[in-house]
This record gives sequence, structure tokens and C-alpha cells, in this order.
Amino acid sequence: MKKNCAILLICAATAIVASAQTFTTLLNFDGTNGLYPTFGPLVQATNGSLYGTTGRPGGYGTIYKITPGGALTTLHTFDPADRADPGAWLIQATNGDLYGATAQGGVNNGGTIFRITPAGAPTTLYSFCAQTYCADGGDPVGGLIHAADGDLYGTTTLGGANLGGTVFKITPAGALTTFYSFVGPGNPSSGLLQAGNGDFYGTSVAGGTNACGTIFKITPAGALTTIHNFNLGDGCNPNVALIQATNGVLYGTTIGGGPTAPAFGTIFEITSAVLTTLQGFDGTDGAYINGLVQDTNGSIYGMASFGGPSNDGTVFKLSLGLAPFVKTLPGYGPVGRRVQILGSDLTGATSVTFNGVPAVFTVVSASEISTTVPAGATKGKVELITPGGTLVSNVVFGVPSAE
Repeated sequence: MKKNCAILLICAATAIVASAQTFTTLLNFDGTNGLYPTFGPLVQATNGSLYGTTGRPGGYGTIYKITPGGALTTLHTFDPADRADPGAWLIQATNGDLYGATAQGGVNNGGTIFRITPAGAPTTLYSFCAQTYCADGGDPVGGLIHAADGDLYGTTTLGGANLGGTVFKITPAGALTTFYSFVGPGNPSSGLLQAGNGDFYGTSVAGGTNACGTIFKITPAGALTTIHNFNLGDGCNPNVALIQATNGVLYGTTIGGGPTAPAFGTIFEITSAVLTTLQGFDGTDGAYINGLVQDTNGSIYGMASFGGPSNDGTVFKLSLGLAPFVKTLPGYGPVGRRVQILGSDLTGATSVTFNGVPAVFTVVSASEISTTVPAGATKGKVELITPGGTLVSNVVFGVPSAE
């Protein structure tokens, strides 16, 4: 989307208002509160806040939280002894801990998978390059996801049987298995998305027919298909994971290219292998664009590592008119499993159902409800009735006994 100065009035403003969407800068990093937000989307935790990481030259970095309104708190600061570069996003597991990856460090200096408690104490679960010639991969910059089987999945940019990086899965306890080995160039530097159809989707930062990277799909059986080759006009170098919004559409970002001049990255959507550029960045509103996350208020949030008034990065919001929803932590569990439901304006909720089966629940706050999977529940959406209307979960909740 190319900006028109006559319509916007102030081209250098940090807020952009378009006909079907609004864009607002929430936070500018300046070094004192973090530097260069690392690649990957923010994660919304059970307290309603969004969590992310920043990096620093020499292996430093931070883990931070930010409220939807833009208030930032540093949770943990890495130091030189860690030899770590937290170059990917975090996820919150069902035990309440946050899990992430470092691109360096570990006993083999091939990167690690770690978890961090809410109090800020990190523990290394796995150190890459533990196998001969790094057959287990190295440099896991793409972050982790929870798959439907309950394990965590991610990618490495190096190593593997074909030396082009890997897709791996790791249990919450730290047992790792290589799932797929790539052939370079164009190694995957992003994590994966498991879409509603069960397939995994990801991006390669380079390679493809235009050397600007690709979007690919991998089935659970390991069959890979390239579904888009980027070019400078529609973006270049997509180095973070895609998201699937509540409308079923896949959204993502590139760190370069796009329709603006200068071109410093894009936000795009892709449906049935047709890609549309939604936002082109020119530096005043951000540059070197990172990943996205959809908040339960319906809006999409993201980060830029550079750009903004001090050129130290921005946090932004993209409103596409998508309705509010709720999401569950975890998204999969047996009868009796404790489940946290996140949303907006949940105070006064009168009903919680799992695929139509009523559940006993407690309203913890305006953004959280605590419940358990009720007897008789089957695989399906979670639905809440609140004074403001009915809210439905963004994904299907899985019940193992019913599958």
C-alpha cells in the first residue's frame, strides 16, 4: 500500500489511517528499554500482556512484556556469560513457563532451547550441534510452536542431514527429534505455523526463483511444496513465521522490499497461494519488519527492529476490522485439564462451553477466565457468552479422548 501525502496530510507521522485499517506506533525502543527487537511475533500470555525479546551486539538481549496499551517492563536481561542471542519469539506452555531459543550459546555453541519462569530464571533444555557434523541442526533462530500432538516444533538454519537446516520437534522436557532436513540455499530462518488443515507453513529468507525467499508448506508426513516466490515488488526476505488470523487467512512480514520508496519491508496476506501486500514501510513507520500476532481484541500487533524517530525500532498495530475472540491455554487437553481462556471484556461472563458442553468457570479478570475441560466435551470451538456478546475461540480445542 503506497502512502498518499495529500490524503494522509503528514507523511512522517507515526500513525497512519487508511480506508479499511488503522496503524498506530505504540512504543519506540531507544537502547535504555531494549535495542533491536528480535525476529518473531509477540506472544500474549495468560495475564493479557504481550511478551517479546530484544537483542544486543555481543550476545546480550532482553525478555520484555508490553501491555496492549504500550507499557513496557523488562523481565530478564541476558549477560555475556550466557553467550546467548535470543533471536526468536517466546511461547507460554501449559505449565506457565515461557519457552524460547537462542541462536548461539549452549555447550556446543550451536544455539539452545530454553525455558524461563515467570520470576525470570532461565534453564537450558537442549544444546544444538550435539551430533556429528551438526546432524541435529544449529542456529535455531525461528522460535517454537505448540503442535496438535502436544510437542514443540521449530527450525534451524544450519546443519541437518542435507546441510540446509532442519525442522525439529522437542518435548517440553527437552527430548529432540529431527523432523525434516532442508537442502540449501535459502535456509529457513523462521519458525512454523500449523494451520487449521493440519499442515505446517513456513518461510525461507532467501532462495526461490527471485532470490527473495519463499513461502512453503510441509505436510505431517514431511512432503514440502513451495507456494510463493517473493520479488522486490511484493517484499523480500520473509524471515519470521506466518500467523493464521480468525478469518482463516495467513499473514506475514518481510524485512525488505515492498511498494514504497524507500522500501523497508511489508505486511502481507496469502490465500490459496495468492499474495497481497497490505502495508509497505518506508522507515518513518518502521524498518526491518518482524513477525505478527493477533490480539484477542481482533487487531494484529508487530514489531520493527529499526526505524521510527530514533531509528531503534517500533511496535505497531494493524486493524483490519476483525472481530474480538478468545483463545485457550493450552489448546489441547483431556477431560479435567485446567484451561485458561484469554480475551477482552470478560467480566460478567455467564456461560463457557466446549463444543456446546457447559463448563464450570471462574472469571479471574477482565482478560482471563479459568476453567477445566468438562466431562462429555469433544473436539471443537470454545464459546463464551458475555454482557457484550458471544465470543468464540480462534482455533478448535482438541480433546484427545474424542479424536
